[in-house]
Amino acid sequence: MNLQGLQIEYDKLQIKYGAKELDSIYNGGLSNNPDICFVFMNPTGRNIASSKTWKGRKSPWIGTKNIWKLFNKVNLLSDDVYEKILEKKTKDWDYEFSDYVYDEIEKNKIFITNLEKCTQKDARPLSNEVLKKYLDLLFKEIDIIRPKIIITFGNQVSSIILNKKISVSENRKIYHNLEINKKLYKVYPVYYPVGNGIFNIDKSIEDINWIIENEIKGVKI
Repeated sequence: MNLQGLQIEYDKLQIKYGAKELDSIYNGGLSNNPDICFVFMNPTGRNIASSKTWKGRKSPWIGTKNIWKLFNKVNLLSDDVYEKILEKKTKDWDYEFSDYVYDEIEKNKIFITNLEKCTQKDARPLSNEVLKKYLDLLFKEIDIIRPKIIITFGNQVSSIILNKKISVSENRKIYHNLEINKKLYKVYPVYYPVGNGIFNIDKSIEDINWIIENEIKGVKI
């Protein structure tokens, strides 16, 4: 199965668990051995790509601003691209600009996805039971792209993916092994940096910078 094949399965779950008037949001970035796979929780209707009238890429965070600060501060999004994002109103994002942003993400060798792909109208909390419905599909996604490391955002997402209770505050700069299809991946839990977690964005930036320095730039831990 490839990433496109997974989209069919995500769309089935959108009908079951998501807002009926919205589309699934999938992923974006380098899909072949990226340095980092970033795993967020789930998309909301604030992502304008979730509209059924949107015919461009269905990637995370399109039309939003806050999350791009994180990627800029960890040097995974250039100042030039970030400044253009800040200048844009949500309605001003078009297909060309969305591709422009994700071309930068791909160039910087990262992949952005969500554990759960079903879009809700708002940022309502989702149950562990619903999130777990997407776990096997996420593992297939990871097996396809083969990232060097994985960064998971927040206690809930980290706990479900690692199948054990995770408190990010007790696991900063600590990795856990995750085996998928006989391959081991290092998973680093990091504070969720947007929404209710916006007050933790500086901790997220600190930890991601440390992970990049120690894992991606070749310094062994």
